[in-house]
Amino acid sequence: MWYAIEGYDEEGSLPTRLAARPEHLARLVALRDQGRLLLAGPCPAIDAEEPGPAGFTGSIVIAEFVSLQEAEAWAQDDPYVVHGVYKRVQVRPFRKVLP
Repeated sequence: MWYAIEGYDEEGSLPTRLAARPEHLARLVALRDQGRLLLAGPCPAIDAEEPGPAGFTGSIVIAEFVSLQEAEAWAQDDPYVVHGVYKRVQVRPFRKVLP
């Protein structure tokens, strides 16, 4: 089943986010290579593709897991959680309808 994983950034966490990004992306690439990643990306803090020092408010990942518990465990092991970028993570089942 698909799961939506939403991470919400701590205020002022941009430097930590940038430092943890290679580890974070490696896990997403692994999901992609397994055919389990629908989409992933950050949410800019301002209305701009590249927000610069304004940074991000969080990220969204939609990926396939065997269970909600597996998705939650994967989310908790994310480098953005481990290094304190995210103040909170929400994992919910997701049903893809379109496209």
